[in-house]
Amino acid sequence: MEKKYELDTSDVKEFYGRKLFRVISLTSFLTVSVGDKGGYIESEKNLNHDGNAWVYGNAWVYGNARVSGNARVSGNAWVYGNARVSGNAWVYGNAEVSGNARVSGDARVSGDAEVSGDAEVSGDAEVMWVTKIGSSKSTLTVFRTKDGYNLVRGCFLGTMEQFKDAVSKKTDSDKSKKEYELLIPVIEYRFNKYLTKE
Repeated sequence: MEKKYELDTSDVKEFYGRKLFRVISLTSFLTVSVGDKGGYIESEKNLNHDGNAWVYGNAWVYGNARVSGNARVSGNAWVYGNARVSGNAWVYGNAEVSGNARVSGDARVSGDAEVSGDAEVSGDAEVMWVTKIGSSKSTLTVFRTKDGYNLVRGCFLGTMEQFKDAVSKKTDSDKSKKEYELLIPVIEYRFNKYLTKE
């Protein structure tokens, strides 16, 4: 198999004992030309040589993570752990994909999103992120499932009904309660509208 890129051993990022090397293209494909510098990977097992998969900009891929097919990782995104990004998927912005997560098909993961654990984002995935929400100002992620949609925020993972129940138990003095109460109809409108298209 012909190599698509090489590791630039003169451009290294060190991170918790790991060394990540910038990739340099050896071939031209899509928007990438011979000699173009990409993002950073720990080893060649992180980025397939076949297909049009590429790591751009300041993106990092390390650990046992793998980018393959025509997938792209760009911006300041991080893909690590045992994560897989494949197909025509695109992970960008400040997004993080980790653990055993899978992002595939035509899925897009962007912004300050975090996809972790055993999560799967695939196909023409419908995902919504609301950042800097709640008392800890973290990210609320809503994603479509086979049976509807789920919400994730902090240690919470559940259905809309479970989320509503959790919000109702917050005290009226908790400012995040009002934020969530205002957001719930927006989420329901967006996802119920999407689900009725099928």
